[in-house]
Amino acid sequence: MTQVETHILGFPRIGDDRELKWASEKFWKGEITENELQVVAKNIRKTNWERQKATGITKIPSNDFSFYDQVLDTTALVGAIPDRYNFNGGQVDLETYFLCARGKLSAGQPEKTSCCGGTCQSKATTALEMTKWFDTNYHYLVPEFKKNQSFSLSSNKIFDEYLEAKDLGIETTPVILGPISYLYLGKAKGSTFNRLDLLPELLDVYQEIFAKLNKLGVEWIQVDEPVFSLDLPAEYLSAYQATYKTLKQAAGNTKLLLTNYFGALDEKSETFFNLDVDGFHVDLVRGASDIKNIQKNLPVNKVLSAGIVNGRNIWKNDYQKSIEILNSLTAFVKEENLWVSSSCSLLHSPVSLNPEQELDEEIKSWLAFASEKLVEITELKEILISGDVENNEQYLANQKIINTYKTSTRVHNPVVEEKVNNVSADYFSRNLPFAERVKIQNKVLNLPKFPTTTIGSFPQTAETRSAHRKGRKGAVYSDELIDFCKKTIKETIKIQEDLGLDVLVHGESERNDMVEYFGRLLDGFTFSEFGWVQSYGSRCVKPPIIFGDVSLPKPMTVEWAKYAQSCSEKIVKGMLTGPVTILQWSFVREDIPRSETTWQIALAIREEVLALEAAGIKIIQIDEPALREGLPLREKDWAAYLDWAVKAFQIAASGVKDETQIHTHMCYCDFEDIIQAIADLDADVISVENSRSDEALLKTFEEFQYPNEIGLGLWDIHSPRVPSVEEMTKILKRALEVFKPEQVWVNPDCGLKTRGWPETIDSLRNLVAVAENIRKEY
Repeated sequence: MTQVETHILGFPRIGDDRELKWASEKFWKGEITENELQVVAKNIRKTNWERQKATGITKIPSNDFSFYDQVLDTTALVGAIPDRYNFNGGQVDLETYFLCARGKLSAGQPEKTSCCGGTCQSKATTALEMTKWFDTNYHYLVPEFKKNQSFSLSSNKIFDEYLEAKDLGIETTPVILGPISYLYLGKAKGSTFNRLDLLPELLDVYQEIFAKLNKLGVEWIQVDEPVFSLDLPAEYLSAYQATYKTLKQAAGNTKLLLTNYFGALDEKSETFFNLDVDGFHVDLVRGASDIKNIQKNLPVNKVLSAGIVNGRNIWKNDYQKSIEILNSLTAFVKEENLWVSSSCSLLHSPVSLNPEQELDEEIKSWLAFASEKLVEITELKEILISGDVENNEQYLANQKIINTYKTSTRVHNPVVEEKVNNVSADYFSRNLPFAERVKIQNKVLNLPKFPTTTIGSFPQTAETRSAHRKGRKGAVYSDELIDFCKKTIKETIKIQEDLGLDVLVHGESERNDMVEYFGRLLDGFTFSEFGWVQSYGSRCVKPPIIFGDVSLPKPMTVEWAKYAQSCSEKIVKGMLTGPVTILQWSFVREDIPRSETTWQIALAIREEVLALEAAGIKIIQIDEPALREGLPLREKDWAAYLDWAVKAFQIAASGVKDETQIHTHMCYCDFEDIIQAIADLDADVISVENSRSDEALLKTFEEFQYPNEIGLGLWDIHSPRVPSVEEMTKILKRALEVFKPEQVWVNPDCGLKTRGWPETIDSLRNLVAVAENIRKEY
């Protein structure tokens, strides 16, 4: 075999040192110009393309770069900008683009705008709704469609970036989100209508795009249609054939590669492989069952891009398994039609292992970040071509490392495994049902109606980050850093008391991240220094790496919680991250079921909860924002996941006395899919995102009578704008049409870590005013 191609679906766009983050945030603050931001972006693209070419990737993507989000890029491309942004046609400029992503400040606010860097004196504008990209921790901006929505070609980005690479001597494959996935992932606004009614006019723009790419001499266009991995309604599935016949005609002699990822095609494989395109990409990591569907349905002379290198995790590829898959494919795929590829975009992996100097060398040998995955793809191609694994040095070196991991005593802990095996039914419920224990809690806590609180974190300033850089080495804190954190906690408590909040938080100044902080104090975790991945916009996270069995060597938060409580007569919540979220927001080992790892974490959190209670902490919050995120894409798999995920939370929370109040928090997801599971958690109080969801959450609760207490987020903390008292009051009163007054708490959508102090204080002042006013009416 000599003609096998190599391919990836996309590469991280944040830059090797998160250059895009720093430049974007400076631009939003007005500290650099748009031209300076564009220079940073261009350098990132150049580095990415040249790295791929040098590694031996032959099908290199373009238009996988984004200033914020690839779905928002599509919205700009087709001109589907909502009316509130005052887009009047023509090209979508960067100011309008960032308005969609981040919103605009209220009139007269002294802060810089989120868009152009100047002082905004116009009416506040809310950002587009944000939600999770399938079952990842990446967030996309949800397109908004109105009845009779018009579309027009409104961005040249896809063309400009192709030509930019061409000028570097690099032929690329422009990437575009397919029209049916784009419509399916959006939401109808205003009057009720079928989003598919918009497909004909949307297709007009896609035809224009494909024709223009053909005219530029583009060889391949990568068209992403990941909704094939979902339980796609029949009407959407039936729209594909005519759609791709139209697009193929528009593309002329430019070839189309249709991609699916994040799951198997299963029963949709016949439809997928019968579409009028030139090649197909299949995720054979999460959709390995599709091999038989490929054999049955792949047309002769069509390209197959085999996604065998995992784009969503960081473990070294097992060449034995991958070569077995590739060899099986060669039985019915011509060598010139076979591409060795990543399973999905490498957007979900860190950029490179090269800068990692502190990472344990043995563990580091088990890993592969995005740049190393490029090498794996190329090596797999070379091993496949050689046809001789027994004498291939690359193959033998890989297998030696794989076997080292499998046999390592650092990975397996018999004590932990025994604890999981000994979990009994007693771990899954509180002593008394909520209706009885809430009476006890009301007497103990003595809170007013509509208690006010926040979700946990408060702004992390440049001073805080600097103190951590200077005073923290992993989980070890210098005396200076401890003193700084205590000073910050005391100041944060005082601010909350002055504002009149009822239940306080310590602000989490000792934590750099809501998962990493705990991972550093748990056995079975390790950490990179530079393993950043994009969560949304300029927000990057550095997921922990779970390499072995998880346990709690000693309490993680008790001393900080005791100190915070000593600073106030009011109740201060203990703040923990839940087991499912720690799992979901980490890179997880793949040698045991995810459920087993989650229960290991849950048992560790349970020990921490009991230690907090013993220290006198009366309210303990166990955040599970990723519960919905972990839901499998296909409904047939939901019940099994929700069973072990809900039980994991119950394991963590159920050991406390009835008077101890357990809170949890969830944000930015489609709650209707898991509403019964949320109730089954049996948390005394749940706080949830609400301000961006256009009452979708309330509609869910109108149909489901939630029995416990709830805090519906009144303030979208992902935007720098300060919500008015009137705005938040309207949201709260709408909630009171659904919930009883005694059920309702008053709080923001999410933690305040990414906000600045001025807007935080102003917003919380308004939040408290809302609660005080509403108490007079109820």
